[in-house]
Amino acid sequence: MQSHRLGRMTVSKVVEMESGAPMAMMFPNLSAADLARMALWYADPDVTLTPETSQVMLSMHSFVLQRDGYNVLVDACNGNGKQRCIPGVHQLDTRYLANLAALGLRPEDIHLVMCTHLHFDHVGWNTRLENGRWVPTFPNARYVFARQDYDHWASQDHEQPHREAFDDSVLPVVQAGLADILDVGSGVAVQQEIGDGIWLEPAFGHSPGSCIVHAQAGGAPALFWGDVIHHPIQLVRPDLTLPFDFDPQGAAAVRKSVLDRVADESTMCFPAHFRGSSAGRVRRHEEHFRFEFA
Repeated sequence: MQSHRLGRMTVSKVVEMESGAPMAMMFPNLSAADLARMALWYADPDVTLTPETSQVMLSMHSFVLQRDGYNVLVDACNGNGKQRCIPGVHQLDTRYLANLAALGLRPEDIHLVMCTHLHFDHVGWNTRLENGRWVPTFPNARYVFARQDYDHWASQDHEQPHREAFDDSVLPVVQAGLADILDVGSGVAVQQEIGDGIWLEPAFGHSPGSCIVHAQAGGAPALFWGDVIHHPIQLVRPDLTLPFDFDPQGAAAVRKSVLDRVADESTMCFPAHFRGSSAGRVRRHEEHFRFEFA
């Protein structure tokens, strides 16, 4: 399992699964010319030079930050045994916890769980089934949720897969007294020292409370951008939105702003759904961007 050392911090990926959908469905405004530009720097066996014959394959994984004896898990994938209206993630039985154990970590060793947003594929392992009840998977952790997302799904019953996840993967954590529900409108420092820390930046658009997680520990900055960018094609076309973006125009504006800010910098980026090593740095490429995988 590949890990990345950034100063006193090590970041490792904990894989759950991969899942895909037709590219023409995910990005209906995509062109063959866009795919040709991406092919100059990104090779994916499921992507051809035509949208109609290409698949968007997404990795479902968490990242674990280990720094100064403190273990932080960013995004908690889909979870096992969850009742979901989407067949591809219904009643999963994956080796996620075994993959966490391969890092030498038990669920009890996680001190902090940070969810970039509360979509079903980012909160599922917040809980696991025990004696017929959903209980926190990481019993010694504090769980950080953005109030903007929490209030959204607490107040309505549509967007069924996300509401299903709210009921079995968010509410039990709150009921167990382990949740910190934060207003992230102007950013929130979860831990902060001079030149070091973990903090949240609002990145509203994909969901009402989408956030970026920043971390630094005496080395290059790390940025966990959640679903601000789903697939490498969005570096070629930052304007491409998804059918399930809450605010498509807002999501596109955030994506362009983030890419502009980190391009050609030392910031190591950790996308929530890129395949391969997932980690890398953003570089300027022609009039847009490319991703230089670590």
